[in-house]
Amino acid sequence: MQIYAYLLNLVYCLLLACASPVILYRVLVQKKYRSGLAQKFFGQLSERNSNEPCFWFHAVSVGEVLQLPPLLEELKRQHPSLELVISTTTHTGYAVAKEKFPEFTVCYFPLDFSWAVKRALQRIRPTAVLLVEMELWPNFVLAADQAGIPVSIINGRLSEKSFRGYRKLRWLIGPLLNRLELIAVQTDAYAERFQKLTGRADRIQVTGSIKFDGIQVDRTNPLTAELRNIFRLKSGETVLIAGSTQSPEEQIALEVYLAARQRFPRLRLILVPRHQERFHEVAELVKQYGLPLIRRSEQESGEAGSVLPFTNSQTPAIGLLDTLGELKSCWGLADIAFVGGSLTKRGGQNMIEPAGYGTALMLGPNTWNFKDVVDALLQHEAVTIVQNQAAFQGTLIEWLEDPPLAEAQGARAQRFVLDQRGATLRTLALIAPLLAGAQSGAQDKAA
Repeated sequence: MQIYAYLLNLVYCLLLACASPVILYRVLVQKKYRSGLAQKFFGQLSERNSNEPCFWFHAVSVGEVLQLPPLLEELKRQHPSLELVISTTTHTGYAVAKEKFPEFTVCYFPLDFSWAVKRALQRIRPTAVLLVEMELWPNFVLAADQAGIPVSIINGRLSEKSFRGYRKLRWLIGPLLNRLELIAVQTDAYAERFQKLTGRADRIQVTGSIKFDGIQVDRTNPLTAELRNIFRLKSGETVLIAGSTQSPEEQIALEVYLAARQRFPRLRLILVPRHQERFHEVAELVKQYGLPLIRRSEQESGEAGSVLPFTNSQTPAIGLLDTLGELKSCWGLADIAFVGGSLTKRGGQNMIEPAGYGTALMLGPNTWNFKDVVDALLQHEAVTIVQNQAAFQGTLIEWLEDPPLAEAQGARAQRFVLDQRGATLRTLALIAPLLAGAQSGAQDKAA
């Protein structure tokens, strides 16, 4: 065990050395990776002093963090004394977790060096660790196993692409997975892939996706109403949102919007880039087109009325959502939605949120990260795949010419989302025994 951990440390150090020029560039120029260094490299997480039971949830980034509220709310309702720790890997995930869970401990997940993971586990002393979707690190799993701390996967996913990669390393991944207490997955297809890696099925359970339970379906919720006012949307306007976008998807959306507005002047556009560091870049792109712009961050910081600049008094402003954690509510403004990362090689982003509002939904062809959800939406005729900019524009104009067609697709999408609910309670039923076992052990020690 110890030799194995040292070998992994050596491999990680070599990888860091090879990647150091890129890392230094991103730290110094792009200002990434600067926060939480002591937590990441040395496991210096906030020390937990209480002896109450504790669940440690690891959510890699924003998407995983935003899945947690319904699960954690119900968990705390059922077990008020339970302490909760939420860790993330990314800076944006950390920021959103701090905002969403101010009453819980939020930290960065340690890098998989043996000294970092051991110290982190010693300082948190969790009753159980629950990995959201799946981020499996050998030293962490081995250290937790050695300390007698059960590690589980909840809301697990394993895409076909990831499965092919893991299968090549089955000699490493299989034994690690078999050390897990529970693997709770979203679909039967994921369960089958995990079973092939582990060679067993006894700890694998299908729960459905907790993403569906946290999906907002009410367009009158307060934050959506606030965003409607901020972006100055008027009754009778049709709103197109291009969300979770990467370059060049914002430019594609702008060009499609400008072409469609020639015939449909009451069309509005809101852009929501996927990554925080691109907010300014996208603002500059809108200015290059000579279009007025409303930035959510400027409205939020008190610069009300800041619109850049009008070249035509009849041209409505482009909306730019350049804040974190609000896309979920912003989708409630959309009559038509394009979900980004799908015309690029990203593999798609979460399309369940706009579907929940009953939005007419478009995706590019590259959605392998959400293949099962996309397949289900296609089965229900609840999504349209656009292969390129021309298809994006053609579909948009078709829906603007025939609004009931778009509304019918949106209604099918919302029905699909509503039918999938219930995974939160199924997941809670599976992880409750972890807490019961800890409480039983504490009572035995006290006696």
